[in-house]
Amino acid sequence: MGNTESVVVQRRLARFRPEERHVVEGVFNKLQADTGGPSGATENTPPGKALTLEMLQSSMDSLASDSMIKRVYQCMCSIDPGLAMPAASGKTGTSVISGVSREQLVIFLADTLRGTAEERAPLVMAMSQCGAGAATAVTCEQVAEFLQDLISAVVQILVHRGRLQGWKPERMGDGSLGVKLLAEQMWSELKPTDQGDCDVSSLEDWIFRVSQVSLYLEMLVAEGLNVFLSGRPAPTLLPPCIETPWKELKCLLDLPTVMFLAPQLPDSYSAPWRLVFSTRLHGESFTRMVAGLIKRGPTLLLVKDSKGHIFGGFASHPWEVKPQFQGDSRCFLFTVFPRLRVYTATGYNQHFMYLNQNQQTMPNGLGMGGQHSYFGLWLDSDFGHGHSRARPRCTTYGSPQLSGEEDFTLESMEVWAVGKPPEPEEGEGAGGKRSILDVDPETQAMMEMTGKTLHSQGLREPEEDQEQ
Repeated sequence: MGNTESVVVQRRLARFRPEERHVVEGVFNKLQADTGGPSGATENTPPGKALTLEMLQSSMDSLASDSMIKRVYQCMCSIDPGLAMPAASGKTGTSVISGVSREQLVIFLADTLRGTAEERAPLVMAMSQCGAGAATAVTCEQVAEFLQDLISAVVQILVHRGRLQGWKPERMGDGSLGVKLLAEQMWSELKPTDQGDCDVSSLEDWIFRVSQVSLYLEMLVAEGLNVFLSGRPAPTLLPPCIETPWKELKCLLDLPTVMFLAPQLPDSYSAPWRLVFSTRLHGESFTRMVAGLIKRGPTLLLVKDSKGHIFGGFASHPWEVKPQFQGDSRCFLFTVFPRLRVYTATGYNQHFMYLNQNQQTMPNGLGMGGQHSYFGLWLDSDFGHGHSRARPRCTTYGSPQLSGEEDFTLESMEVWAVGKPPEPEEGEGAGGKRSILDVDPETQAMMEMTGKTLHSQGLREPEEDQEQ
């Protein structure tokens, strides 16, 4: 850049290691060199002077929508190299017509890849405006539209770059709806001004608190402009998915929902997700569901009711069939549709998980939160019905009514094992004799259903109380 390089640009470059600086400085020339044919530089923009929208489209076309690319371009154009932020007036260092200068590109890369919330907030505002002209605030609707474009691009990158980790979008839920729901969830964390709009200060606070904004923006810029820096591997937004019979399955999850739920889990990427029960595959059987739950480690339950609401809960502990509550404060309830939300433990009580079957004196079914006959999420042992009671909130999780109606009819359900399976109990090693309870949980469930007495179950009650 020579002696004409501004002090601001020099300071931005200082954030990168020498080998990274070489990559950042080379992006400008690479974008121009990679552009050819009808999408290349025009007669109005001599090579080496500025980047055009067409050049940016040539680089990002397969990874982002046209509207998202235009947002990035307008943001770059609005940066004043002397102030290192989008101008608050119509005066910018380089006009939209003349394209993006080398200095503007470097500042944009530095602030999106290595910037603070304070530096990223003006960029998000400029991208939310999307060419609407200089302003000191944007509407919440504009931010929501920007988020939808951004999340759509991230999903497209995961698909195009082959980073699906075993997930099959074509066998999952509506991804476009998932994008809207995730954008709405992220936008709901934004605190507008008293006037109802979003200024730089409110955007800065939001970006600081909602880490996905920076994560997704960094991924878009790094992948879209091919800025791969040493020591900065691409983020893993999806947990691995294994042992899933996709040919027979139509999953309740979609990619944006998995992107949202996975970071909520303790050690969210420590183990692959495994489908252990689905009504579509295994039928509507409480006994079969129990067989899929026990001995599986932490699990994620998803329920769809007859009104179309999708909701569920995360169980931090392996499920046990017993008439006592279990689990700990890492458990939570959540909704997927019509809103994407997570509800964590309030500390009011310890009624995190409950699973019981074939008892005459205690409720038979699966519950999470609240209390007997008044659970935040409850599935009857007859499996066709359940309830979500919260007047106004579930005491354990602070959640509202999750289902479309308080007493709901179940349409479909899935259980995903999402953590490391529990360690084998003493005596379950290669030389130890194992009970039928350990060898085949489904056989245990079938024995219970037919009224067989499970003598060894009672003998192991003290050991079950010792599990962590």
